[in-house]
Amino acid sequence: MSLHILLIEDSPGDIRLTREAFRDSGSPINLHVVVDGVEAMAFLKREGAHTLAPRPDIILLDLSLPKIDGREVLARIKADDELKSIPTVVLSNSTVGVDVMMSYKLQANCYLAKPARLEEFLSVVKNIGDFWLTKAVLPQHDLPDQAADLDASGRT
Repeated sequence: MSLHILLIEDSPGDIRLTREAFRDSGSPINLHVVVDGVEAMAFLKREGAHTLAPRPDIILLDLSLPKIDGREVLARIKADDELKSIPTVVLSNSTVGVDVMMSYKLQANCYLAKPARLEEFLSVVKNIGDFWLTKAVLPQHDLPDQAADLDASGRT
């Protein structure tokens, strides 16, 4: 199974390292990259140049983005019925408590701080791929959405 990952990141160095880590992991990953919040929403909504974009299985989101920052992108994703089931992992340089808390309040599925050391950064990215490919059960977006028919107890 090939995994589509959307990386929303404006740092060329972090984009390059993420590509390298996924390539070296040997996992079947299709990495799609957008560099700002406006382009991220266009990709997710399949608008403009992104009309043929695949639905990502996972989103890796930096908080510090131009045009629309990562917090607002996260809020828009989780407020949209079509997008909110996509696991969204915040991958940020910030370890400030307010950023972590805000990300979880906005329903991030995970918050990871980018390590400063190259080897640690590569390891974190490889582990993201390994976890989501081999351990996590991802929502299947090609099935009809039956979640809307369930009440709080999980019954229809």
